[in-house]
Amino acid sequence: MKKWMSLLVATAVATMMVTGCGNSASAPAGEAAASGNWKIGSIGPVTGAAAVYGQAVKNGAQLAVDEINAAGGIAGVQIDYNYQDDEHDAEKAVNAYNTLKDWGMQMLMGTVTSSPCVAVVEKTHEDNMFQLTPSGSSVDSIKYDNAFRVCFSDPNQGAASAQYIGENKLATKIAVIYNSSDVYSSGIYQKFAENAPSQGLEVVSAEAFTADNATDFSVQLQKAKDAGAELVFLPIYYTEASIILKQANTMGYAPIFFGCDGLDGLLAVEDFDTSLAEGVMLLTPFAADAKDEKTQAFVKAFNEKYKETPNQFAADAYDAIYAMKAALEKAGATPDKSTSELCDLMKKAMTEITVDGVTGAGMTWSADGEPNKAPKAVKIVNGEYAAM
Repeated sequence: MKKWMSLLVATAVATMMVTGCGNSASAPAGEAAASGNWKIGSIGPVTGAAAVYGQAVKNGAQLAVDEINAAGGIAGVQIDYNYQDDEHDAEKAVNAYNTLKDWGMQMLMGTVTSSPCVAVVEKTHEDNMFQLTPSGSSVDSIKYDNAFRVCFSDPNQGAASAQYIGENKLATKIAVIYNSSDVYSSGIYQKFAENAPSQGLEVVSAEAFTADNATDFSVQLQKAKDAGAELVFLPIYYTEASIILKQANTMGYAPIFFGCDGLDGLLAVEDFDTSLAEGVMLLTPFAADAKDEKTQAFVKAFNEKYKETPNQFAADAYDAIYAMKAALEKAGATPDKSTSELCDLMKKAMTEITVDGVTGAGMTWSADGEPNKAPKAVKIVNGEYAAM
Protein backbone atom coordinates (compact mmCIF):
# COMPACT_ATOMS: atom_id res chain seq x y z
CA MET A 1 0.00 0.00 0.00
CA LYS A 2 2.82 2.41 0.93
CA LYS A 3 4.59 1.66 -2.36
CA TRP A 4 1.38 2.29 -4.29
CA MET A 5 0.76 5.59 -2.52
CA SER A 6 4.37 6.70 -3.14
CA LEU A 7 4.00 5.94 -6.86
CA LEU A 8 0.73 7.87 -6.99
CA VAL A 9 2.23 10.95 -5.31
CA ALA A 10 5.31 10.87 -7.56
CA THR A 11 3.13 10.65 -10.66
CA ALA A 12 1.01 13.58 -9.49
CA VAL A 13 4.07 15.74 -8.76
CA ALA A 14 5.59 14.95 -12.16
CA THR A 15 2.33 15.84 -13.87
CA MET A 16 2.18 19.16 -12.03
CA MET A 17 5.78 19.96 -12.98
CA VAL A 18 5.19 19.23 -16.67
CA THR A 19 1.97 21.25 -16.68
CA GLY A 20 3.66 24.19 -14.93
CA CYS A 21 6.58 24.22 -17.34
CA GLY A 22 4.26 24.05 -20.31
CA ASN A 23 2.26 27.07 -19.15
CA SER A 24 5.39 29.16 -18.57
CA ALA A 25 6.99 28.36 -21.90
CA SER A 26 3.93 28.76 -24.09
CA ALA A 27 2.27 31.79 -22.50
CA PRO A 28 2.35 34.96 -24.62
CA ALA A 29 4.83 37.62 -23.59
CA GLY A 30 3.26 39.91 -21.05
CA GLU A 31 0.96 37.20 -19.69
CA ALA A 32 3.51 34.81 -18.23
CA ALA A 33 4.57 36.88 -15.25
CA ALA A 34 3.60 34.34 -12.64
CA SER A 35 5.40 36.42 -10.03
CA GLY A 36 3.30 39.46 -10.93
CA ASN A 37 6.46 41.46 -11.59
CA TRP A 38 7.31 43.61 -14.58
CA LYS A 39 9.35 41.54 -17.05
CA ILE A 40 11.87 43.58 -19.01
CA GLY A 41 14.03 41.76 -21.54
CA SER A 42 17.28 42.99 -23.05
CA ILE A 43 19.49 41.88 -25.94
CA GLY A 44 23.08 42.73 -26.84
CA PRO A 45 26.60 41.35 -27.26
CA VAL A 46 28.52 40.20 -24.21
CA THR A 47 30.80 38.01 -26.31
CA GLY A 48 32.46 38.83 -29.62
CA ALA A 49 33.93 42.00 -31.09
CA ALA A 50 31.27 44.37 -29.69
CA ALA A 51 31.15 42.87 -26.20
CA VAL A 52 32.29 46.10 -24.53
CA TYR A 53 29.04 47.75 -25.62
CA GLY A 54 26.78 44.91 -24.57
CA GLN A 55 28.37 44.33 -21.18
CA ALA A 56 28.11 48.03 -20.42
CA VAL A 57 24.43 48.08 -21.34
CA LYS A 58 23.75 44.97 -19.28
CA ASN A 59 25.45 46.47 -16.23
CA GLY A 60 23.95 49.94 -16.60
CA ALA A 61 20.45 48.55 -16.89
CA GLN A 62 20.95 46.17 -13.97
CA LEU A 63 22.10 49.05 -11.78
CA ALA A 64 18.93 51.00 -12.62
CA VAL A 65 16.75 47.93 -12.00
CA ASP A 66 18.38 47.34 -8.62
CA GLU A 67 17.88 50.99 -7.62
CA ILE A 68 14.24 51.02 -8.70
CA ASN A 69 13.46 47.73 -6.96
CA ALA A 70 15.13 48.92 -3.77
CA ALA A 71 12.98 52.07 -3.90
CA GLY A 72 9.76 50.08 -4.22
CA GLY A 73 9.64 49.19 -7.91
CA ILE A 74 7.50 50.70 -10.66
CA ALA A 75 4.09 51.67 -9.29
CA GLY A 76 4.86 49.41 -6.35
CA VAL A 77 5.74 46.40 -8.54
CA GLN A 78 9.23 44.86 -8.75
CA ILE A 79 11.16 44.37 -12.01
CA ASP A 80 12.50 41.07 -13.34
CA TYR A 81 15.35 41.75 -15.80
CA ASN A 82 16.63 39.18 -18.30
CA TYR A 83 19.57 39.88 -20.63
CA GLN A 84 20.43 37.66 -23.61
CA ASP A 85 23.67 37.63 -25.63
CA ASP A 86 23.39 38.14 -29.41
CA GLU A 87 27.12 38.39 -30.23
CA HIS A 88 26.29 41.43 -32.43
CA ASP A 89 24.60 39.05 -34.88
CA ALA A 90 21.14 39.73 -36.33
CA GLU A 91 20.03 36.08 -36.51
CA LYS A 92 21.17 35.39 -32.96
CA ALA A 93 19.38 38.54 -31.80
CA VAL A 94 16.10 37.22 -33.22
CA ASN A 95 16.71 33.89 -31.46
CA ALA A 96 17.35 35.79 -28.23
CA TYR A 97 14.10 37.70 -28.72
CA ASN A 98 12.18 34.42 -29.04
CA THR A 99 13.87 33.12 -25.89
CA LEU A 100 12.78 36.23 -24.01
CA LYS A 101 9.22 35.89 -25.30
CA ASP A 102 9.11 32.35 -23.93
CA TRP A 103 10.35 33.73 -20.62
CA GLY A 104 7.39 36.12 -20.56
CA MET A 105 8.97 39.42 -21.62
CA GLN A 106 6.51 42.32 -21.60
CA MET A 107 8.80 44.98 -23.11
CA LEU A 108 12.27 45.09 -24.66
CA MET A 109 15.18 47.31 -23.68
CA GLY A 110 17.39 46.68 -26.68
CA THR A 111 18.99 45.74 -28.83
CA VAL A 112 22.41 47.28 -28.24
CA THR A 113 23.85 47.46 -31.78
CA SER A 114 22.17 48.60 -34.97
CA SER A 115 22.11 45.59 -37.31
CA PRO A 116 20.56 43.25 -34.71
CA CYS A 117 18.17 46.03 -33.74
CA VAL A 118 16.95 46.39 -37.32
CA ALA A 119 16.16 42.67 -37.38
CA VAL A 120 14.49 42.56 -33.97
CA VAL A 121 12.31 45.63 -34.52
CA GLU A 122 10.51 43.67 -37.22
CA LYS A 123 9.54 41.12 -34.55
CA THR A 124 8.51 43.64 -31.91
CA HIS A 125 6.39 45.39 -34.54
CA GLU A 126 4.66 42.14 -35.44
CA ASP A 127 3.96 41.48 -31.76
CA ASN A 128 3.16 45.13 -30.96
CA MET A 129 5.70 45.00 -28.14
CA PHE A 130 7.20 48.21 -26.78
CA GLN A 131 10.91 48.54 -27.62
CA LEU A 132 13.40 51.11 -26.35
CA THR A 133 16.93 50.70 -27.67
CA PRO A 134 19.66 52.37 -25.62
CA SER A 135 22.15 52.55 -28.49
CA GLY A 136 20.74 51.21 -31.77
CA SER A 137 21.41 54.30 -33.85
CA SER A 138 20.53 53.38 -37.44
CA VAL A 139 17.38 54.98 -38.82
CA ASP A 140 15.66 51.62 -39.30
CA SER A 141 16.30 50.59 -35.69
CA ILE A 142 13.12 52.44 -34.73
CA LYS A 143 11.26 52.45 -38.04
CA TYR A 144 7.90 51.56 -36.41
CA ASP A 145 5.77 53.44 -33.90
CA ASN A 146 6.37 50.86 -31.14
CA ALA A 147 10.11 51.63 -31.06
CA PHE A 148 12.09 54.46 -29.42
CA ARG A 149 15.76 55.13 -28.67
CA VAL A 150 17.90 56.88 -26.06
CA CYS A 151 20.96 57.57 -28.23
CA PHE A 152 21.21 59.87 -31.22
CA SER A 153 20.45 58.43 -34.64
CA ASP A 154 23.23 57.91 -37.20
CA PRO A 155 22.17 60.94 -39.27
CA ASN A 156 22.03 63.08 -36.15
CA GLN A 157 25.51 61.94 -35.14
CA GLY A 158 26.86 62.72 -38.61
CA ALA A 159 25.32 66.18 -38.70
CA ALA A 160 26.31 66.97 -35.11
CA SER A 161 29.91 65.84 -35.75
CA ALA A 162 30.24 68.14 -38.74
CA GLN A 163 28.74 70.98 -36.72
CA TYR A 164 31.03 70.38 -33.75
CA ILE A 165 34.19 70.19 -35.88
CA GLY A 166 33.21 73.30 -37.82
CA GLU A 167 32.06 75.46 -34.91
CA ASN A 168 35.13 74.60 -32.84
CA LYS A 169 37.42 75.09 -35.84
CA LEU A 170 39.20 71.79 -35.27
CA ALA A 171 40.17 71.47 -38.94
CA THR A 172 39.09 72.36 -42.47
CA LYS A 173 40.47 69.46 -44.50
CA ILE A 174 38.81 66.21 -43.46
CA ALA A 175 39.39 62.56 -44.37
CA VAL A 176 36.81 59.90 -43.60
CA ILE A 177 37.37 56.18 -43.12
CA TYR A 178 34.11 54.27 -42.83
CA ASN A 179 32.65 50.76 -43.05
CA SER A 180 30.43 50.57 -46.13
CA SER A 181 29.10 47.17 -45.06
CA ASP A 182 27.73 48.51 -41.77
CA VAL A 183 24.51 50.55 -41.55
CA TYR A 184 25.78 52.44 -38.50
CA SER A 185 29.01 53.59 -40.13
CA SER A 186 27.69 54.35 -43.61
CA GLY A 187 24.66 56.19 -42.19
CA ILE A 188 26.80 58.55 -40.14
CA TYR A 189 29.21 59.13 -43.04
CA GLN A 190 26.46 60.05 -45.50
CA LYS A 191 24.97 62.71 -43.22
CA PHE A 192 28.42 64.02 -42.28
CA ALA A 193 29.31 64.45 -45.96
CA GLU A 194 26.04 66.30 -46.60
CA ASN A 195 26.60 68.74 -43.74
CA ALA A 196 30.36 69.27 -44.03
CA PRO A 197 30.27 72.04 -46.71
CA SER A 198 27.87 74.20 -44.69
CA GLN A 199 30.34 74.02 -41.79
CA GLY A 200 33.28 75.14 -43.91
CA LEU A 201 34.72 71.62 -44.09
CA GLU A 202 36.26 70.02 -47.16
CA VAL A 203 36.20 66.22 -47.35
CA VAL A 204 39.48 65.62 -49.16
CA SER A 205 39.42 61.84 -48.86
CA ALA A 206 36.59 59.37 -48.18
CA GLU A 207 37.70 55.74 -48.15
CA ALA A 208 35.56 52.73 -47.31
CA PHE A 209 36.30 49.27 -46.01
CA THR A 210 34.10 46.25 -45.33
CA ALA A 211 33.91 43.64 -42.61
CA ASP A 212 35.94 41.31 -44.84
CA ASN A 213 38.97 43.63 -45.03
CA ALA A 214 38.99 45.38 -41.66
CA THR A 215 42.57 44.60 -40.65
CA ASP A 216 44.74 46.72 -42.96
CA PHE A 217 44.00 50.44 -43.34
CA SER A 218 47.35 51.54 -44.74
CA VAL A 219 45.86 52.50 -48.12
CA GLN A 220 43.08 54.61 -46.57
CA LEU A 221 45.53 56.32 -44.22
CA GLN A 222 48.04 57.04 -46.99
CA LYS A 223 45.34 58.66 -49.12
CA ALA A 224 44.27 60.81 -46.17
CA LYS A 225 47.87 61.85 -45.55
CA ASP A 226 48.56 62.59 -49.22
CA ALA A 227 45.39 64.71 -49.39
CA GLY A 228 46.60 66.84 -46.49
CA ALA A 229 43.80 65.87 -44.11
CA GLU A 230 44.20 67.61 -40.76
CA LEU A 231 41.46 65.52 -39.16
CA VAL A 232 40.36 61.94 -39.83
CA PHE A 233 36.70 61.28 -39.07
CA LEU A 234 36.07 57.69 -37.92
CA PRO A 235 32.36 56.80 -37.79
CA ILE A 236 33.28 53.21 -36.93
CA TYR A 237 33.58 50.83 -33.98
CA TYR A 238 36.45 50.79 -31.54
CA THR A 239 38.14 47.57 -32.71
CA GLU A 240 38.85 48.89 -36.21
CA ALA A 241 39.73 52.30 -34.74
CA SER A 242 42.44 50.74 -32.57
CA ILE A 243 44.02 49.19 -35.66
CA ILE A 244 43.88 52.49 -37.54
CA LEU A 245 45.60 54.31 -34.68
CA LYS A 246 48.36 51.70 -34.55
CA GLN A 247 48.96 51.86 -38.30
CA ALA A 248 48.84 55.68 -38.40
CA ASN A 249 51.50 55.77 -35.69
CA THR A 250 53.67 53.32 -37.60
CA MET A 251 53.57 55.49 -40.72
CA GLY A 252 54.19 58.71 -38.78
CA TYR A 253 50.79 60.22 -39.55
CA ALA A 254 49.36 62.20 -36.62
CA PRO A 255 46.16 64.05 -37.55
CA ILE A 256 43.29 64.72 -35.15
CA PHE A 257 41.07 61.64 -34.91
CA PHE A 258 37.37 62.27 -34.29
CA GLY A 259 34.64 59.65 -33.93
CA CYS A 260 31.16 59.01 -32.59
CA ASP A 261 29.76 56.68 -29.96
CA GLY A 262 31.23 53.63 -31.69
CA LEU A 263 34.68 54.67 -30.46
CA ASP A 264 33.55 54.41 -26.86
CA GLY A 265 35.33 51.24 -25.73
CA LEU A 266 38.62 52.09 -27.42
CA LEU A 267 40.49 52.24 -24.12
CA ALA A 268 39.35 48.72 -23.23
CA VAL A 269 40.68 46.98 -26.36
CA GLU A 270 42.89 44.08 -25.34
CA ASP A 271 46.63 44.61 -25.89
CA PHE A 272 46.04 48.15 -27.22
CA ASP A 273 48.54 50.83 -26.27
CA THR A 274 46.17 53.49 -24.96
CA SER A 275 48.81 56.20 -25.41
CA LEU A 276 48.03 55.96 -29.13
CA ALA A 277 44.51 57.22 -28.35
CA GLU A 278 45.74 60.38 -26.67
CA GLY A 279 43.81 63.34 -28.05
CA VAL A 280 41.14 61.26 -29.82
CA MET A 281 37.76 63.01 -29.67
CA LEU A 282 34.30 61.52 -29.87
CA LEU A 283 30.78 62.82 -29.90
CA THR A 284 28.86 61.40 -26.98
CA PRO A 285 25.92 62.30 -24.74
CA PHE A 286 27.80 61.24 -21.61
CA ALA A 287 31.05 62.20 -19.88
CA ALA A 288 31.93 60.28 -16.73
CA ASP A 289 33.89 63.20 -15.30
CA ALA A 290 31.01 65.68 -15.59
CA LYS A 291 30.46 67.59 -12.36
CA ASP A 292 26.67 67.49 -12.09
CA GLU A 293 25.26 65.63 -9.11
CA LYS A 294 23.33 63.03 -11.11
CA THR A 295 26.35 61.95 -13.17
CA GLN A 296 28.60 61.80 -10.12
CA ALA A 297 26.10 59.64 -8.24
CA PHE A 298 25.72 57.28 -11.22
CA VAL A 299 29.48 56.94 -11.74
CA LYS A 300 30.04 56.31 -8.02
CA ALA A 301 27.31 53.63 -7.83
CA PHE A 302 28.49 51.95 -11.05
CA ASN A 303 32.09 51.92 -9.91
CA GLU A 304 31.17 50.44 -6.53
CA LYS A 305 29.11 47.67 -8.14
CA TYR A 306 31.30 46.79 -11.16
CA LYS A 307 34.73 48.21 -10.21
CA GLU A 308 35.01 50.28 -13.40
CA THR A 309 34.02 53.64 -14.83
CA PRO A 310 30.83 53.54 -16.91
CA ASN A 311 30.91 54.46 -20.59
CA GLN A 312 28.10 56.06 -22.55
CA PHE A 313 26.50 52.69 -23.35
CA ALA A 314 26.07 52.00 -19.65
CA ALA A 315 24.65 55.50 -19.25
CA ASP A 316 22.24 55.04 -22.18
CA ALA A 317 20.93 51.81 -20.66
CA TYR A 318 20.61 53.34 -17.20
CA ASP A 319 18.52 56.16 -18.65
CA ALA A 320 16.50 53.69 -20.76
CA ILE A 321 15.27 51.78 -17.71
CA TYR A 322 14.30 55.01 -15.95
CA ALA A 323 12.51 56.19 -19.12
CA MET A 324 10.52 52.94 -19.16
CA LYS A 325 9.64 53.50 -15.53
CA ALA A 326 8.47 57.04 -16.25
CA ALA A 327 6.37 55.90 -19.22
CA LEU A 328 4.74 53.05 -17.29
CA GLU A 329 3.88 55.34 -14.41
CA LYS A 330 2.63 58.10 -16.72
CA ALA A 331 0.37 55.59 -18.46
CA GLY A 332 -0.93 54.15 -15.20
CA ALA A 333 -0.04 50.70 -16.52
CA THR A 334 -0.23 47.46 -14.56
CA PRO A 335 1.69 44.23 -15.23
CA ASP A 336 -1.46 42.18 -15.76
CA LYS A 337 -2.07 43.86 -19.12
CA SER A 338 -1.10 42.14 -22.36
CA THR A 339 2.04 43.01 -24.28
CA SER A 340 0.03 44.84 -26.93
CA GLU A 341 -1.96 46.83 -24.36
CA LEU A 342 1.23 47.88 -22.59
CA CYS A 343 2.80 48.89 -25.89
CA ASP A 344 -0.13 51.13 -26.84
CA LEU A 345 -0.03 52.79 -23.43
CA MET A 346 3.74 53.27 -23.39
CA LYS A 347 4.22 54.66 -26.88
CA LYS A 348 1.74 57.41 -26.06
CA ALA A 349 3.28 58.05 -22.65
CA MET A 350 6.79 58.33 -24.13
CA THR A 351 5.76 61.50 -25.97
CA GLU A 352 4.46 63.00 -22.71
CA ILE A 353 7.30 62.36 -20.26
CA THR A 354 10.43 64.35 -19.46
CA VAL A 355 13.44 62.52 -18.03
CA ASP A 356 16.45 64.09 -16.36
CA GLY A 357 19.04 61.46 -17.13
CA VAL A 358 22.80 61.09 -17.11
CA THR A 359 22.85 61.37 -20.92
CA GLY A 360 20.78 64.52 -20.98
CA ALA A 361 18.71 66.84 -18.82
CA GLY A 362 15.06 67.34 -19.74
CA MET A 363 15.03 64.52 -22.31
CA THR A 364 11.83 64.21 -24.31
CA TRP A 365 10.77 61.95 -27.17
CA SER A 366 8.83 62.62 -30.34
CA ALA A 367 6.31 60.20 -31.83
CA ASP A 368 8.93 58.96 -34.32
CA GLY A 369 10.94 57.60 -31.38
CA GLU A 370 13.78 60.12 -31.50
CA PRO A 371 15.13 61.72 -28.30
CA ASN A 372 15.59 65.44 -27.85
CA LYS A 373 18.75 66.38 -25.91
CA ALA A 374 21.99 68.28 -26.36
CA PRO A 375 25.09 66.47 -27.72
CA LYS A 376 28.41 66.54 -25.91
CA ALA A 377 31.97 65.63 -26.82
CA VAL A 378 34.82 64.04 -24.89
CA LYS A 379 38.54 63.85 -25.46
CA ILE A 380 40.90 61.10 -24.36
CA VAL A 381 43.44 62.63 -21.99
CA ASN A 382 45.96 60.57 -20.02
CA GLY A 383 44.08 57.37 -20.79
CA GLU A 384 40.67 58.66 -19.66
CA TYR A 385 37.64 60.33 -21.24
CA ALA A 386 37.50 64.02 -20.36
CA ALA A 387 34.52 66.30 -20.98
CA MET A 388 35.12 69.10 -23.47
